[in-house]
Amino acid sequence: MKRRSFLSAASCAPLLGMTGEAKASGNADDGTSSSGVFDIVAEFTGPGPSGVAVLPDGRLFVSFPRHADNHPGATLGEVKNGKIIPYPSAEVSLPSNRAPADRLMSVHGLALDSQNRLWLIDDGKLAKHDIPEGAAKIICIDPATDKVVHRIVLKAPAMRPDSHMNDLRVALSVGEKGTVFVTDSSFGTEPALVVADIATGEARRVLSHHPSTQAVEGFMAIVEGEPRRYIPHHPQMVSGGADGIALPSDESRLYYSPLTSRRLYSLPTKALADKALGDQALGALVRDEGEKGTADGLCFDRHDRLYTTNYEHDCILRRDPDGSFAMAVRDSRILSPDGICATKDWIYCTLGQWNRLPSFNEGQNRRRPPYLLIRFPVEPLTPLNAAPEAPRK
Repeated sequence: MKRRSFLSAASCAPLLGMTGEAKASGNADDGTSSSGVFDIVAEFTGPGPSGVAVLPDGRLFVSFPRHADNHPGATLGEVKNGKIIPYPSAEVSLPSNRAPADRLMSVHGLALDSQNRLWLIDDGKLAKHDIPEGAAKIICIDPATDKVVHRIVLKAPAMRPDSHMNDLRVALSVGEKGTVFVTDSSFGTEPALVVADIATGEARRVLSHHPSTQAVEGFMAIVEGEPRRYIPHHPQMVSGGADGIALPSDESRLYYSPLTSRRLYSLPTKALADKALGDQALGALVRDEGEKGTADGLCFDRHDRLYTTNYEHDCILRRDPDGSFAMAVRDSRILSPDGICATKDWIYCTLGQWNRLPSFNEGQNRRRPPYLLIRFPVEPLTPLNAAPEAPRK
């Protein structure tokens, strides 16, 4: 429409009964409204939350990484009686002069193994600092004793100076004592998967140049109504390579996805743990599972349904075993859904507003606490009706 015609049409609007405030019924996008039911489990001021893990008895653990904000609080905490208790102790979780290998520097992803022990990935990075030797590590804590039972310090060549050890899953059925799978989304442009043998403590870096672990060149997403592009070394949004990671109940395949991508991939866990298989052999076994949206955290529920967070549409999706998708929850408060975990009855997810960090917004901090931890039921609520059912014919 020419500008002259547009102005003419606009000038007639009052005569046609149109106003700037009124909308014709049905002229709004139904996909922008809230969907599903969720509870707010906790609100956080101060450091933003990332990883989450919940034990069968209800004990709740949350991580608060320091790679974007070198905060003075606990980097791993247990939410208990309305407070965040540094875990496993104040000496380990709070900043101190201890050697980097002997304290928690910047805890990111959390996971439980099949014995309900807590595993965490410490990315080792403090904001505006290089990662010191011994800082990046895999830790296992037995909640029954609150003691560290496994510690695997990540070193070169599995570890790079620009590594961002992001999230992890543990398969105790793979290997002599089990295997830990870690996504290195990279603070630079060299993402990969890291595979650690619990029995030996050895870790190796795999698929460092395979498309399944890489950020997609030219990627764009609409975040809070703004188009954001993937620009290496000058990010406009939370971006990176291999990030989301999940294991089904039989631990047979590892599912993972790059953060700056819309695709989901999987690999046999036993092949990943096989030290004899190089990247070429592993790459041939990668299965492209199709699109899953713009996901950060991933997790399976007890029905082996995969939940994918979606930072573009403020929602969490559910992928059923047949590959079909359903909307789990959608709400304007679900900003940058991040760490996610499943219990028997609930799906928990942290909302850290990471897209609002100054580093993605030309130095402007757009974050507005409180940050939320939410949960929604594994089995959707069924509406009840007190009226008698109509007789069947």
